[in-house]
Amino acid sequence: MPVYTWAGRTRQGSAKKGVLEALNEAAVMAQLRSQGIVPSKVKEKPKDLEDIFPFLQPAITTKDLVVFTRQFAVMIDAGLPLVQCLQILGDQMENPTFKKVCRDIKSNVEQGSTFAEALGRHPKVFSALFVNLIAAGEVGGILDTILNRLAAYLEKADKLARQVKGAMVYPVTVMVIAIGVIAVLLVKVIPVFEKMFLDFGGDLPMPTQIVIDISQWLQAYLGYCLMGIVATVIGFAQGRARSDKFRYRTDALLLSSPVFGPLLKKVAVARFTRTLGTMIASGVPILEGLDIVGRTAGNMVIEEEIQMTRTSISEGKTIAEPLQDSKVFPGMVVQMIAVGEETGSMETMLSKIADFYDDEVDSAVAALTALLEPIMIVFLGGAIGGILIAMYLPIFKIAENIM
Repeated sequence: MPVYTWAGRTRQGSAKKGVLEALNEAAVMAQLRSQGIVPSKVKEKPKDLEDIFPFLQPAITTKDLVVFTRQFAVMIDAGLPLVQCLQILGDQMENPTFKKVCRDIKSNVEQGSTFAEALGRHPKVFSALFVNLIAAGEVGGILDTILNRLAAYLEKADKLARQVKGAMVYPVTVMVIAIGVIAVLLVKVIPVFEKMFLDFGGDLPMPTQIVIDISQWLQAYLGYCLMGIVATVIGFAQGRARSDKFRYRTDALLLSSPVFGPLLKKVAVARFTRTLGTMIASGVPILEGLDIVGRTAGNMVIEEEIQMTRTSISEGKTIAEPLQDSKVFPGMVVQMIAVGEETGSMETMLSKIADFYDDEVDSAVAALTALLEPIMIVFLGGAIGGILIAMYLPIFKIAENIM
């Protein structure tokens, strides 16, 4: 919907100006007159660079979504109408991308859509979990409670995601720096030593010759190596995006890896129990909740297990029964879920499991960092130290001959 800038005067004669979103200029003028403002100028706002080039638009972060949800809950609890809440939030939103989303949601609600339907038009911003919980809140008349529950869920899910990213970023960063330093040494520093050794003449020690040979090869094929790395990364990303079979195999490989596998399994358990517990507590049917949890799992192996659980429940089994043969969910988790089913306190039990595994993820990330740090230091120090020693061996040999 186009955005218009306007200027005008109130009935008391004071000047006013602002921005309105409407179908056309006539709609803007009608809206201003209904507010007691006589418009003197209405003009369509020029498009921003972000509108012309969508990739320049700032991303909507989880923090933005949490703040939006918390503020919305407070206003709904205070008794403000839904459209007015959206208007206030849209006007005060700092993120321009989110501001446009809020305006579009408000427009859809004004045209007769439910709040959940309006949110569903923006799947990149509001997940299926978010939309379904809002729909349950609208039907049950507990929208403020659902919004508070969603905000708490998003905060904990964001903390979990940041922990995993932190665990992944550290070793990748150190490895990239190490490879970069070694590449600079081989391409820029070693050729200087090579020229000096050629001037001296004679045979070089084997370690020195090996390093020089690697340096010569890298100088000749550096461009091909970089293109190969880029092609591999792009091919991997495209393979995961386009082939379910390839994505399933890579997901299975990650879960079975000796270093990151245990951490990813703990994250999967925490996410599964937190999400399902939130949905059950909000009144979402168990089968629908499992379907949404499976689609938002982020790993096809885990999604397959959750969908198998859903199928078993539809056939009359409990949640715990199909999870007993799972390779992701530990026996302790299955037993706690079984107790929750028997006692009728499933959402409470799932919340306790999620809290426990959040702490487990904290411990796993700390242990992983403690394990990788000395390995990385040894690798970086050994590689650079080996190159330097190899370069100084001929110098030591020359010094011995002189003496």
